[in-house]
Amino acid sequence: MNRRRFLRQAALGLGAGVLTPGLWARGLAQGGAANVPANLFQEIGRRGGTLTLPLGSTPQSWNYFAVIDNFAYTVLNNVFDRLMQLDQISFELVGVLAESWSISKDARTTTVKLRSGIKWSDGTPFTADDVLFTFTEVASNTNLRANQAATLTVAGVPLRFEKVDDLTFRVISSKPYGAVLQALTFSPILPRHKLAQFKPKEDPGGFSRIWATNTDPKEIVGTGPFILQSYVPDQKVTLVRNPNSWRRDPQGNPLPYFDRLEYLIIRDPNVQIAQFRAGNLDQVPITGAQFPELKRLEVGGAKIRVLSGSTIYTSPPHWGFNFDVPNPELREFFRNLTFRKAMQFAVNRKRIIEDVYNGLAVLPGHGVAPGTFWYYDTRSYLGEFSLERAAGLLDSLGLRRGSDGQRRLPSGRVLEFAFTYASDSAPFAAIAAILQNDLRQIGVKLNLQGIQQGTLLATATGGNFESILMAYGDQPDPQLRKDIWQPGGQLNYWHRSVWPDRGSSEPKFDQMFPWEKNIWEIFRQAEQLGDQNERKRLYDRWQLLFAQNLPVIMIAKPTAVAAGHARLGNFFARDNRIIFTNFSMFEKA
Repeated sequence: MNRRRFLRQAALGLGAGVLTPGLWARGLAQGGAANVPANLFQEIGRRGGTLTLPLGSTPQSWNYFAVIDNFAYTVLNNVFDRLMQLDQISFELVGVLAESWSISKDARTTTVKLRSGIKWSDGTPFTADDVLFTFTEVASNTNLRANQAATLTVAGVPLRFEKVDDLTFRVISSKPYGAVLQALTFSPILPRHKLAQFKPKEDPGGFSRIWATNTDPKEIVGTGPFILQSYVPDQKVTLVRNPNSWRRDPQGNPLPYFDRLEYLIIRDPNVQIAQFRAGNLDQVPITGAQFPELKRLEVGGAKIRVLSGSTIYTSPPHWGFNFDVPNPELREFFRNLTFRKAMQFAVNRKRIIEDVYNGLAVLPGHGVAPGTFWYYDTRSYLGEFSLERAAGLLDSLGLRRGSDGQRRLPSGRVLEFAFTYASDSAPFAAIAAILQNDLRQIGVKLNLQGIQQGTLLATATGGNFESILMAYGDQPDPQLRKDIWQPGGQLNYWHRSVWPDRGSSEPKFDQMFPWEKNIWEIFRQAEQLGDQNERKRLYDRWQLLFAQNLPVIMIAKPTAVAAGHARLGNFFARDNRIIFTNFSMFEKA
């Protein structure tokens, strides 16, 4: 069997169907105390044991909104809960801390009812006061590094949160807000009784310094399935079962099943794989590049499971150019659409999908995951790989080749620029090598600059690059990615000169290109509509503008892949979805 056929069959062998929503509802009623989706379970688990996972870098803080740090978030997502989240199979909203919700006919008032009986891990009752504190004092606080103000604002006016009673609150918007429920999924809910004393609005700097990683773990309380127990810097984070965990499986048994959850800090993905194969890790994140070898081991009898499936959330890599790079010649060309089109023709997506991801990727969307409601098909604008057409466009810009084959800038200097990428990411390193080789063939010198994956975002948003390979995860509603794709957003890193001045929310429109102004206006209009079809019409226009003007060049959309030991229960795939959570997995006998 050849590799492509093997991978295709492996990726499609994903098991049986799932419980329908109706069956899930009946299952909850029969179980009495059951309160998590039944489709997370293949079987009822048993309690005990330790789940050991890798963590790719040292967490910067236990203060969720003080840092933008996916490694810290990986740990903290076990400690804190959100109001609601997307179902892993249907991608429809299901309640977490929220039990139910309703939206008024004018789409301006959302009423949310919270689950009763939930306690923080220190025994303090969870109430609507915690929700209001989180959203009004912390998540919407623009002076905190990881604030969510962009999704909590409509037409420049912050959402208003009102307490109805201890278990009910309202969200009121100045205009209809079609993405309000999605916006409420973004922020974990924090304990008011622990954090209000630090006055995040009056002293954001002081608030950002609390809950550093040397904080006594007993001070960090949550409603999630686990709580922090200890942290050994650069080595290990240990969590234990939350004694007040409120989750129950379909038979009403308390969750999580595991007693302990340990994260071993292992920066090198290859070492993570080696530790997994040695049995020292129960589960490991993998890429399409690592899928074939591990899948062959599974097929050959190794006691592991290697899964593949589709998801919204995988992060499609893109190639960004610094529109504000200090070098004036590079700045002129990076801002030139013809130059960016030339670079797009030099991207061999077919080879990247086949060789880097082993066929476990598809052509990307422009800011929206393919196959979702919001997706507008822009594949025709990706173009075909053609070094000849790329060279022709560079010629048309006057970037001619010298006798040494290198293209020259108008000053006579060689056309060369840095390409920053995560050297500890196997796919990123492979993509960088392919681009460097192909650009060399058309006289463009790409100087590879590898850095750690954990520093990539800060490098981009700090403007410390010439060109960069980045990736942002897709979300189910474009409004949730406003900070990235609306010019002036704090993650719209390629054109920082349009960012608002400190203390202002107004971007610098005089520095925007006309197409950027159009995109900014689309996001402004779409966030004020309650009609989802009208919002989609606007976001379709945005995706088209994106594809036509290439603020960044999209590369590919990876398929979701994961590997876990066969001893893990409730680690499985259904309906082309990978299903697992740290609270529903267990160690089989």
